[in-house]
Amino acid sequence: MDFDEDYQSPFDFDTGVNKSYLYLSPSGNSSPSGSPTLQKFGLLRTDPVPEEGEDVAATIGATETLSEEEQEELRRELAKVEEEIQTLSQVLAAKEKHLAEIKRKLGINSLQELKQNIAKGWQDVTATSAYKKTSETLSQAGQKASAAFSSVGSVITKKLEDVNLK
Repeated sequence: MDFDEDYQSPFDFDTGVNKSYLYLSPSGNSSPSGSPTLQKFGLLRTDPVPEEGEDVAATIGATETLSEEEQEELRRELAKVEEEIQTLSQVLAAKEKHLAEIKRKLGINSLQELKQNIAKGWQDVTATSAYKKTSETLSQAGQKASAAFSSVGSVITKKLEDVNLK
């Protein structure tokens, strides 16, 4: 797989740049004069974001009160989502158990899997053009270094012979 050829940018640079989207200014002004600001449109929030595991319901302000109907609808939706999560967890556990059983029947163990993954990964790496170019360059460098050491060895040998003859 050649990463250079397969990569396509998610951005379309031919259409130009939306200058009102982002403004980088060395002057410290966060936006150009006359442009909309993030806070004006409510895109820059100053209220705290709940941490992982924190009860999001506890962070709802008094201005976000819900009617009884809305609360009941949200409770039903919550119960439904929790049930779906539970079902998906059970299905996943059953699939993992089935996978382990198939691997056991095929005689595939963790060590064999690791060996296969490493071999496949190495095969993928060696197939890249970057690896091939690097390998070729290192091979050429090795040949040149070998030739250089050989010639240095010849020169040293000749000098030692000259010293011995004198």
